[in-house]
Order: sequence, then structure tokens, then C-alpha cells
Amino acid sequence: MDNHYFIVDSDLQDIRIDRYLSMLMPDSSRASIQKLLKDEEILVNNTPVKASYKVQENDRIDVSIPEPVTADIVPEKMDLDILYEDDDVLIINKPKNLVVHPAPGHYTGTLVNGLMEHCKNHLSNINGVLRPGIVHRIDKDTTGALIVCKNDFSHNFIAEQLKVHSITRKYVGITEGVIKDDSGIIDAPIGRHPVNRKEMAVNTKNGKSAVTHYKVLQRFQKYTYAQFQLETGRTHQIRVHMAHLNYPLLGDELYNHHRSKLKLQGQCLHAKTIGFIHPTTKEYMEFEAPVPEYMKHLLEIFD
Repeated sequence: MDNHYFIVDSDLQDIRIDRYLSMLMPDSSRASIQKLLKDEEILVNNTPVKASYKVQENDRIDVSIPEPVTADIVPEKMDLDILYEDDDVLIINKPKNLVVHPAPGHYTGTLVNGLMEHCKNHLSNINGVLRPGIVHRIDKDTTGALIVCKNDFSHNFIAEQLKVHSITRKYVGITEGVIKDDSGIIDAPIGRHPVNRKEMAVNTKNGKSAVTHYKVLQRFQKYTYAQFQLETGRTHQIRVHMAHLNYPLLGDELYNHHRSKLKLQGQCLHAKTIGFIHPTTKEYMEFEAPVPEYMKHLLEIFD
């Protein structure tokens, strides 16, 4: 356990405690400080407080930082569908029902376990022991193209493109209902759902900017096959935006409240195209992950 304490000076009073501590503890992120507050590892005058508490002159703040827990992530032999590989990046076509990276209580059977076996020690370390090589992710039941970085330079280079929204990311999916417009732009901020904390939602008060471009590829009697291009990359962005338009993705167990008679495994969504500037060659590269068989089969049934 790493222990610290601070006495608040008069010129720093009336500042939120999470902000106050992030200034005095530059090695700790504001998010990590907020977690310590939630876990009651931070006490003000021997009393737990919330992150919104404003420090006062002569407050004594005690901070206890638990020892980090080392996760035992082991390499696993896995049949990876590799679309491209070189010394810097790896493009994976991720199947359904595959979690991208381990999380507490779930340390095996993820894409990262398979990558560790395939790449050995050649994966970026920027996102820590739970997410080596992972610079972005797609949901467990979303299929398709995913960039993996094999060194820290490549990770930073790709992450910067993600930050400025210059990476090409096109998805295809099947929605419930027949979309009327041939194309459109959904510009609606996304944040945590105000009631159900497992869900994201269009949240104009606390959400972050989110923009999705959509284009109808084919209409059926009850469904629509569409392309979605991400301008931003919020959690569950396409799923949330289409549900917001009342065209939820077919099979989406979180945002689609219609019970489908079809035997589906999660949302019908596929990351088909990914394009980016290569970290070393500085040339634009683009890759396509073939539309999965389950989606082709549905399209044949609907046609």
C-alpha cells in the first residue's frame, strides 16, 4: 500500500478534490483518483467524500493507493483470421463471440490471448498487461477488421489517427425496419444511459460528440441492409444511433427490444473496411474483411 497525505493551503481551497489531487499527484490520472474516491481509499479528515467535494483550507487528505494486481494473461493457441501482417501492424478479421481483451474475472479465451501466442513479445505495451497491441476494439458479437499494433511507435501513430478521426471505418449491418432515406448523417452525442448504467444512450447533457454516416444498400420487407461510416468512435456508436432512429440493429440484445424469431447471436454488424496511414511507409492502406456467412445467409432469406 502506497500512502500519501496533503494539507490544503488557502490558495487551493474550493477546488474539486479529484482536480486538486490530480494537480498534486501528476502520475495519477483523474479517472484513477475518482476510482480511489469511490473505493473510499481517499479520506478527508478521516471521512470518505465524493469526487465533487470541494477542498477547504486545512483539510487533511489521506490517500491510500493499493498495490497493483498483476493479471496472469497467458498465450493461447488460436486460429486467427489474419488479413495483413508486417513488423508494425496486424489486421485481424474478428469472428463473433470473441472478446477483444481480458477483463477482471475473464482472463482467457480473448483475442489478446491468441495474439500473445501468435506475436510472442512483439505487441505494443501502451495499454498495459490486459490490452497488449490493442489500439481500438469492436464489440464481442461484432465481426470484422481490427488493427493490432506490434510496437509502441505504431500504437502511438495509429492512436493519433483515431484521435483526429482520419481512419476510414466502414461497417455493414442489418436493421429492423425499412429505412426511408437513401443516406443520412446522425449527429447526436453519446454518453452513459442515465438509468441503465450498462447501456450507452444519446445524451445531449453529458454525452460526447458522435457522428455516423449511413447509406442504404438494400431494402427488404421488414429489414434494411445498410453501410455505416464512423466519423467518431464512441462506445456502441452505431448500435445506439440506429436505435435512436428507431431502426435498431437486428439481434442487438441491448438496444433492440423486439424479440426476433430468427436464431441470432448478437447484433448483425460487421466492420468491413479499415483504412489508415501506415506508421513506417506513411502510405495509405485499406483492407476489407469479407461479409460473414451468417449475414450473407440472412440477406438471401430476406431477398
